[in-house]
Amino acid sequence: MINKKWIAVAALAAGCAPLAAMAAQTPLRLGAVLALTGDLQSQGVPGLNGVKLAAQEINDAGGVLGSPVKIYSGDTQTLPQPGVAAAQKLVNANSVVGLVGAMSSGVTIPIALSVSKPNHIPQISTASTSPKITHLDDDDYLFRTIPSDAFQGVALAKVVHDAGVNKVGIIYVNNDYGEGLKDAFAKAYKADGGSVVASAAYEQKQASYDAEISQAYGDGSTQSLVLIGYPENGQTILRQSLEGGKFNRFFFADGMKSTALVKNLGAKYLNGSLGTVPQANTDTPAAKHFEQAYKKAYGQLPPQPYIDTAYDATYLLALAAEDAKTTTDSKAIKDHLRDVADPPGVKIYPGQWKKAVKLLQAGKKIDYVGAAGDENFDQHGDVAGSYAKWTIKNGKIQTVSIFTPSKQ
Repeated sequence: MINKKWIAVAALAAGCAPLAAMAAQTPLRLGAVLALTGDLQSQGVPGLNGVKLAAQEINDAGGVLGSPVKIYSGDTQTLPQPGVAAAQKLVNANSVVGLVGAMSSGVTIPIALSVSKPNHIPQISTASTSPKITHLDDDDYLFRTIPSDAFQGVALAKVVHDAGVNKVGIIYVNNDYGEGLKDAFAKAYKADGGSVVASAAYEQKQASYDAEISQAYGDGSTQSLVLIGYPENGQTILRQSLEGGKFNRFFFADGMKSTALVKNLGAKYLNGSLGTVPQANTDTPAAKHFEQAYKKAYGQLPPQPYIDTAYDATYLLALAAEDAKTTTDSKAIKDHLRDVADPPGVKIYPGQWKKAVKLLQAGKKIDYVGAAGDENFDQHGDVAGSYAKWTIKNGKIQTVSIFTPSKQ
């Protein structure tokens, strides 16, 4: 005799099967809010490649909870208002549950306060280094895979001091990034016995910077300029500095590391210039895997920074979603970021997605070690890091050394 109760249960189960299959196929929607035009375009475009590369590796290995990672991109234009608009569209129209970016601190901070925080969307900046971010009132929704400029200021001061330069002028972009790094550099440089003759802030997208150059030149006691800015307007500042005969030796922060800058301005004017950029040791299994995978997907890995940090940020959001057992609950994903990034735990490297999933399913703790180094989030969402001293030689950007600056 057929039990009608079991028939009903079987029918209910059959009816639920498509729903369960659909739920299992809900993708992890992530937004890449990067500078695809504007001052940081030369870094944002390859950064987006880093995001896509991580997503592709994860999808090829089975996805998050068996579902694909889907990437939506938004262009900040390296400006606050377009950046906020791009982030809002990603959240409201594309229903993303995590943001990779932004790049400029002056864009990242307003996105964090007006989009990420109120919508409970975790945001991992790949390039924003302003010290202001550390204590920002973001409800713990803003993280970064790059160290604070509180340390880059010390690193840059060491590079200038080691070059035998004891007087400089400073020109810096007038935003949170520029001001924060200028202050950190000046403090460390003066502690090393150096002297800042004068400094000047500049606004983006101006035709002429003669006034700022003259202000930074001060009494003319130095021809060495520390330029903290971005390639598009930085190129104009450098050209006008050379044409006016006011500066002829240059030191750069991370935002100015651009092959396009060297090409457009002319190598003979920039050869011998020095700079700093956050950079992990490239001779690690994680870094080697990333470089080989990038070359296979996109060709030669360019010397621009923040490709590996974007790659790591994507991995971290995906791992947090896997650990939280959800592709849709953004708060839960945020709450699990430190669980997959910080020790103790089994170390997981890029390209080891299947191993990570197996460990998490078994209830094991993992510790992601990224292409950009250890991505251990502290209570502020910050990470530590090392820096590269780079130079321009024969028209090419070359890494001189990688070092960890002392705290001051």
